[in-house]
Amino acid sequence: MANVAVIGAQWGDEGKGKIVDWLAERADMVVRFQGGHNAGHTLVVGDKTYKLSLLPSGLVRGTPSVIGNGVVLDPWALKAEIARLGEQGVVATPDVLRIADTCPLILPFHRDLDALREDASGAGKIGTTRRGIGPAYEDKVGRRAIRVCDLAHLDDLGPQLDRLTAHHDALRAGFGEPPIDRDRLIADLREIADFVLPFAKPVWRDLNAARAAGKRILFEGAQGVLLDIDHGTYPFVTSSNTVAGAAASGSGIGPSGVGFVLGIAKAYTTRVGSGPFPTELDTPVGEQLGIRGHEFGTVTGRKRRCGWFDAVLVRQSAAVGGITGIALTKIDVLDGFESVSICTGYTLRGETLDYFPAHAADQALVEPVYETMEGWSESTAGARSWADLPAQAIKYIRRIEELIRCPVTLVSTSPERDDTILVRDPFAD
Repeated sequence: MANVAVIGAQWGDEGKGKIVDWLAERADMVVRFQGGHNAGHTLVVGDKTYKLSLLPSGLVRGTPSVIGNGVVLDPWALKAEIARLGEQGVVATPDVLRIADTCPLILPFHRDLDALREDASGAGKIGTTRRGIGPAYEDKVGRRAIRVCDLAHLDDLGPQLDRLTAHHDALRAGFGEPPIDRDRLIADLREIADFVLPFAKPVWRDLNAARAAGKRILFEGAQGVLLDIDHGTYPFVTSSNTVAGAAASGSGIGPSGVGFVLGIAKAYTTRVGSGPFPTELDTPVGEQLGIRGHEFGTVTGRKRRCGWFDAVLVRQSAAVGGITGIALTKIDVLDGFESVSICTGYTLRGETLDYFPAHAADQALVEPVYETMEGWSESTAGARSWADLPAQAIKYIRRIEELIRCPVTLVSTSPERDDTILVRDPFAD
């Protein structure tokens, strides 16, 4: 049986939470491998709705879950999320949740810096969640980070704090802020250490042991390929690699262990925050998509921008993201439209393009080329087999497959986990 990695094929918010939950019931372990608590996954289980930001979705099912080394961890956000889930009856103990002891920590001054930069950026705002994700990743690659394992050695933290404060105090002074209070920081870390350390493990050992035992591992990505730091719409991207390759480096299992890569894409396109969006509809149709799809960010609550399906971008995501098959979500949102459109290419200064250009100036000027298809009046909501879908909806799905050069593996027809059409079993490959 194959392992499965789930990644977003658009700008995040594609409905990964439901798909991961659907797969997690059949997995032996679920792993988060990048991002932080800037991610947002919504799970609907029966009459309960769970909103996760940092914790792997497998916890809701009681599936052993791992936060890998590629994640940046806010220990206070972790504690709050565990408490919130506990109120809903989901218990996260060290028996079911393990955290890589090499995870970098998000600290209070990371959140401060994130907000200070964004407020000072004017028209250049990236649209971050202001949760300190980017600054924490900067400290990781700058070799200044305090990691989970350091919580057990706080008395030896002096040299690391010297490097850290030398960098951050200069930045803070530039914004008119006081230097980091080292004594307060150490006191805060001592207070949270007792909560975090029982979860800390060399999780790469657990994952490789699980793989050797033939267990099914589900890798849960956050955000989407179009937000990847290397392959996304730079600079309006996240601070980590969101492609399937990051599942290996962000967990310690090695690239041959990742297995089937399932890309999640909505049957239309949405984006939260700033950045290019060729098929955005600033029209009543776009408004209608947002209302029907309940398009508000899980973490930020911000209204999502909406537009038609962009086959060029998803084809690009499938190529650079290593996607084996697509899970197409929210097809039911398109029910009742007289016609539906798909972007099949772009024009830029009179030239036809079959890819999205890298430079922001070119990205802003591309014009989508649309193919319009007849819509369907029948409902797809709750469909669980091809026979339940209208003929035009099936034609739409098949045309998307042709254009993105990647097969549709699953079709999701509502937020309910069982309202899913399985075309190909990712775990069987």
